[in-house]
Parts: sequence; structure tokens; C-alpha cells
Amino acid sequence: MQRRILTGDRPTGPLHLGHYVGSLKNRVALQDEYDTYILIADIQALTDNFEHPEMLEANIMEVALDYLAVGLDPNKVKFVVQSMVPELTELTIYFMNLVTTATLERNPTLKAEIQQKNFTKGLPVGFYTYPISQAADITIFKAHLVPVGEDQLPMIEQTREIVRRFNRLYDKVLIEPKAMVGEVARLPGTDGGAKMSKTLGNCINLGDPPEMVRKRVMSMFTDPTRIHPTDPGHVEGNPVFTYHDVFNPDKAEVEELKDRYRKGTVGDVEVKERLYKALTEFLAPIRARRVELAASPDDVRDIIREGTRKGRALAQQTMDEVRAAMKLRYALG
Repeated sequence: MQRRILTGDRPTGPLHLGHYVGSLKNRVALQDEYDTYILIADIQALTDNFEHPEMLEANIMEVALDYLAVGLDPNKVKFVVQSMVPELTELTIYFMNLVTTATLERNPTLKAEIQQKNFTKGLPVGFYTYPISQAADITIFKAHLVPVGEDQLPMIEQTREIVRRFNRLYDKVLIEPKAMVGEVARLPGTDGGAKMSKTLGNCINLGDPPEMVRKRVMSMFTDPTRIHPTDPGHVEGNPVFTYHDVFNPDKAEVEELKDRYRKGTVGDVEVKERLYKALTEFLAPIRARRVELAASPDDVRDIIREGTRKGRALAQQTMDEVRAAMKLRYALG
């Protein structure tokens, strides 16, 4: 059996540079080697946007456009809409009996997201059980590998624990997946925060126009201890230089800027101008491809429909095996 990848995103808006370095880059690189399924997790997006479900359809298209624009080939990769695979909900319910509330409460990714969301009306059960839902997503497609950002590693470990318990209790039906983290474990937000986040507004989207990219770059945090451009500065932990390391292909220029920054012979404005130039060149072909694809929305919808059809067929096959293992094939028909 060809080894398989399952990964995905919640459609809460367009994707950003953090998504690219955390997972998208690996997905593109591996699509020739693995049977790849990418889940557009609209049910999980509902858990903290339940009052505005009408936004999801447009966001699904936004995410699909980003996938295609960065180079994911619909002839090799299946885009699957989560809510259109009802078997995922069934498996999630079965998994709920394999996880304790104490285990969920210890999950560091879940704790961080709960704190970030700052739920004012109480914590929705749907959000609380997000790790279980994600485990169902991964296992129903029998994924061997899951490309994720560093912050998602506890989620993958949770999935592995569920798989081990299921296989031990019933039968060895499910595959224990492994996580794959990008070369850059985590891209900081433009505000210097630990992570890019659409909620916090500290990100640069893959489809942002040049003027928005420039605005974000010029407002980026740098070295807070550096008062004047002639002061020696710190490169390590400086978000602007982290972005240079990732997106500026001219490594000699990056090293020169770092040396001058440490000596206090270059100001933040010049360093940011050089970063803006590098990011503009990186994003230009993605943006152009995205505009081209957006002009043919019916073609994009067809790609999503076909990927979802194939994804559901695989999910149905897995659920037949799960029900048989759990002795849930009742002779009542």
C-alpha cells in the first residue's frame, strides 16, 4: 500500500506564511511520494465560529485557492471537506470513549488555544473535544504521516495514544501516525508573538497585495533594547531576521545585514525594506496563480467535490473495518 498523508486546516480565512513554512511547503514536496489527503476542517472551524456559519463556504474556497496557488496538484492531492464525510462524526463519537477529560485538560495545544480564544460565554464542548475530532480525521484516512506545525505535536501524540488503545481493545485496524515538522518549527507573528494567528492579526497572508505586505513588514517588532540605529542590535530572536532566514534567498545579503545590525551600522528601516523586497518576490507567483484560479470558481469547486468524493469512499471503507472490529455490525437487517 502506498504510504499516505493526511493534513489540513480550519477554514477560518485565507492561509498565511506561518501555514506555508509549518506545513504547506512539506505537502507540496511530498505530493509525488505519498497518497495525500488534505482536510478542510469546516466542522472544527464551527466550534468557535458557530454564530456565523454562513462564512464557511467562502472560507473553504479561500483555503482551496491557497492550496492550489502554492503548488498542490489536484491530480495528486485530494481536498476533502470535513462536513461532507459524515463517517468522521461517527468515528469521533467512538473515540470519545477512549479518552478521559483529564487527558484533554492536559493537552498543551488545547490549553493554549483556549487561552488565545478567551471564550467569554464558556468553553464549547465542540472546541474542548477538538483533539478527538482531529484523531478521527487522521485515522479514518489511515495516514502514516501528518505534516504539522510544532504547536500541533501534542495533537498527534494524542492520536497515537487513541490508536494504540483502539487496536489493543478491538483489533489492529488503525495506523499509528507520525508527525512531520517543517524546517522552521514555528514562524513568529509580526508582533513578535510566538505564533502567527489570523485571530491576532499578526500574519501575512499568501494572497496579500504588496501594499498590505509592506504595511505588515514595516510594523514588525525588532530588537526592543535597540533605541537608535547606531546601537548594536540583537539578531537572535528578532522576528525580522527570522523571516530573512526563511524567505530571503540571498544568504550573503542576510549575513551582511546581520553583521551590520550587530555592529549598529544598519537601521531597522533598511532591514525591513530588504525583507519586504524578498517577500514580494516570494509571494508574487503565488498571488498571480491565485488570481488566475479565482477567475474560474466552478473549476475549483469541481476539484473540491472530486477530492471529497474520493475521501469519503476511503472513510467508508475504514468505518466498515472499525465497526467489524468493535462488533457493531448487527444482524438486524
